[in-house]
Amino acid sequence: MDTLLLSRIQFAANISFHILFPTITIALGWVLLFFKLRYNRTGQRKWMDLYMFWVKVFALSFAMGVVSGITMSFQFGTNWPGFMETVGNVAGPLLAYEVLTAFFLEAVFLGIMLFGASRVPGWVHTLATVLVAFGTTMSAFWILVLNSWMHTPAGYELRDGVVYAIDWMAIIFNPSLPYRLTHMLLASGLTVAFLVAGISAYRWLRGDHAPAVATGLRFGVVLGAVLIPLQILAGDMHGLNTLEHQPQKVAAMEGNWETGPHVPLVLFALPDQAARENRFEIAIPSGASIILKHDPAGVVPGLNDFVAEDGTVLHPPVAPVFWGFRVMVGTGMLMLAMGAAGLWFLHRRGAENLPRPYLIGLVGMAFSGWVATLAGWYVTEIGRQPWLVHGVLTTAEAVGPVAAGMVLTTLIAYLMVYVALMVAYIGVIFHLARKGSFFTPPVQPALQPAE
Repeated sequence: MDTLLLSRIQFAANISFHILFPTITIALGWVLLFFKLRYNRTGQRKWMDLYMFWVKVFALSFAMGVVSGITMSFQFGTNWPGFMETVGNVAGPLLAYEVLTAFFLEAVFLGIMLFGASRVPGWVHTLATVLVAFGTTMSAFWILVLNSWMHTPAGYELRDGVVYAIDWMAIIFNPSLPYRLTHMLLASGLTVAFLVAGISAYRWLRGDHAPAVATGLRFGVVLGAVLIPLQILAGDMHGLNTLEHQPQKVAAMEGNWETGPHVPLVLFALPDQAARENRFEIAIPSGASIILKHDPAGVVPGLNDFVAEDGTVLHPPVAPVFWGFRVMVGTGMLMLAMGAAGLWFLHRRGAENLPRPYLIGLVGMAFSGWVATLAGWYVTEIGRQPWLVHGVLTTAEAVGPVAAGMVLTTLIAYLMVYVALMVAYIGVIFHLARKGSFFTPPVQPALQPAE
């Protein structure tokens, strides 16, 4: 393996580890605000119990995200110097905006959320929660502005091979941002919904039937059931936007080789890029045309349109995009089934009498949001190849001259540290869940609690 491939694997490992934690904190900040507002309104202890438990998870996730994010940023200079040399005039300010408008809010006010419940007036504690929740969303906004711009660049001009910004509004609100941002925010909400439901189910199965556990279980199930249909709709709109701007990515997602009408929806296949065909294909006739064009006779692009006359492949590697898309969709369908079943059981039995097999299923789904998110990001990022910035900068042009052996050594070191941190992170969350009861310190309420 050469420096280019090893550098790509190393950055993929870094971003795969990093994205797990913002995926939790983006939505969990708003969930914590909901818990706090419910406590302010009702004075019921269970809402503050939920707040004080999940704020610990938020703090842990925030710390892990910061550490892994810093490591990832360093690689722009060590492994990918061509990226900043070419597009630094756009990427640099966007990353700076993220730090100035988002990270500072999270870092400054998180301490009040964690330790200020009994030390500051209730309205100050609630305000701190608002600011942290807003900060997590702004952080996601700026990062997704940059990522979306790399897929659908706009508002720039090239001078001597260097990108210069000429229209910041066009850069920020580039063609794929609304779809990508909506898709990511909903993905974060689903991740948190199933995490809350799964950990609450784990506590319930261990015999902790406190009111906060039942409330958390009900909240997670309902939130997941509400968000998954919205995510399916947003995913469809995102796919249509991708079809417009990156048709080769959609062709790889669908495993479609030839452009034409009545393109089938491939459910299963083994894409063979060398032979440029699918093996053992199972498909629904005209399914892809219906989904992508809303017309059975709709023309869908094929991968063979993206091969140069000299044989150079101008589309992404097919197998990882094809399978990543199916893992993401499959996980989403499982979420849809669990959400619908959960609503039915809640209606018929209530949160205190959910069937044991269903509770076990929720525990198994606790980190399903991570699976869907990683699969979706692999589809998005691998699907952009061979481009790093679509139509502007290829991945090969951006990689640095670091020796392959050095990249391999640091890659192994990263992977060892990440495995240890992941085991510790999940272990801490389940340790908190096994403690047997929530701990709530004395709280200064924002409003006088109802009796």
